[in-house]
Amino acid sequence: MSGTLTGSRVRWGVLLAVTALVLAAAGIYAIGAYQRFEESRMAASSVGVTAGQSLPNAPFVLFRNTASGQGYGNAATVPLSDPGGTRAVSEQECDRVYGTPDSVVCLKTNRGLVTAFEAVVLDRDWQQQRAWPVPGIPSRTRISADGSMIATTVFVTGHSYATAGFSTATEISLPGGSSGNLEDFALMVNEERLVTTDRNIWGVTFAPGQSDVFYATAASSGRIWLVRGSLSAKTLTAIHDHVECPSISPDGTRIAYKKNDGGALAAHWKVAVLDLASGQESVLAEKRSVDDQIEWLDNQNLLYGLADEAVEGDSNIWQLGTVPGSQPSLFIAHAWSPSVVR
Repeated sequence: MSGTLTGSRVRWGVLLAVTALVLAAAGIYAIGAYQRFEESRMAASSVGVTAGQSLPNAPFVLFRNTASGQGYGNAATVPLSDPGGTRAVSEQECDRVYGTPDSVVCLKTNRGLVTAFEAVVLDRDWQQQRAWPVPGIPSRTRISADGSMIATTVFVTGHSYATAGFSTATEISLPGGSSGNLEDFALMVNEERLVTTDRNIWGVTFAPGQSDVFYATAASSGRIWLVRGSLSAKTLTAIHDHVECPSISPDGTRIAYKKNDGGALAAHWKVAVLDLASGQESVLAEKRSVDDQIEWLDNQNLLYGLADEAVEGDSNIWQLGTVPGSQPSLFIAHAWSPSVVR
């Protein structure tokens, strides 16, 4: 019996020793990786940069800087008239950004012993005005033209819209800090309320000049709709099928979005535009899969981000005209999450 106990103790001792070694090695690797990441962030930037003291006078483009070196991952701006010029890089690290002439909403990841996620509102001097926790990985954000309403979408399970079984949480934050969870809104399909537990709502865009109206994507039971939302009535009304991550044009007449033509298991998103008055849809010529919430450069041209195929962690912003047959062109290299501020 004593031999059995001794052998058991030895095996447990070996197991504990191996476990301790594995944990120590993992810790050393994590510390080393973090140090290398911080060193790369302190290196000279691969593009022309200057310190962002305050938001420039409109019009400008706000975006997440993905150029290697100092300022990687930080919110930055360039004049709309010179998108390829020197970028003013702030000290604010953001995963997604969107802005107005006077404020910026920044969705960010706070890494530490426990990783947390946060929405932060910044003034034109990049000073924090308010902040609140969000329940998952940052995905999409929009702010109304007057800065009074802020929409956030995060992943609460899954890390991509191409992942089977992903789940999102989408809220609209209102003046005074109150917020509305769009899961609580009534979803109306074919004039009937759809009562189901597997709903997902994501990708809000605010209608210009209409304080009560927004658009978003709603999904349930394998179906996807563009919905027209009412804040006062707390309703989401389906108006078109197969629309993801809508973005309304500056004149309020059209919706740009991504449209999956690859199926649920192999998503491939085309860029499309819907005329709200006629219901006519135009699928554009971009052949790459665009997993982004598109931004309008103006009433005739779109912007969106695509991962850089050659450099991990890098991305670029592309421009595409809405005229059928238009071909994409590079708009801002080493950038992500465009917001055109007029």
